[in-house]
Amino acid sequence: MRYEYAPEALEVLIGHGLAPGPATRPAVVREALSDLYRYEIRRLKRRLLGGEVPMAQYSDHVIGLRKQYWLLSIPVQRWVRERPESAQSPPRTSPDNP
Repeated sequence: MRYEYAPEALEVLIGHGLAPGPATRPAVVREALSDLYRYEIRRLKRRLLGGEVPMAQYSDHVIGLRKQYWLLSIPVQRWVRERPESAQSPPRTSPDNP
């Protein structure tokens, strides 16, 4: 199966350093994006515990991260259009049938 990622989804993914190809399953890409989000949340929590982020501002930082990772709130099926392998290649023409 081949996938055509929506331009908006690709823009967000590339902004996070992810560049899926047409053969990359959306579930794999979502898992990678989710891993990045969890990493950022844990890093933010360490900053809070380390005193770098005041408790009063913590929720604002969490909301900021949610906005950066908004694509995770969209069902993965809406990120792409599935294309069967045969639909990807143009029809062949023979010398007898141009």
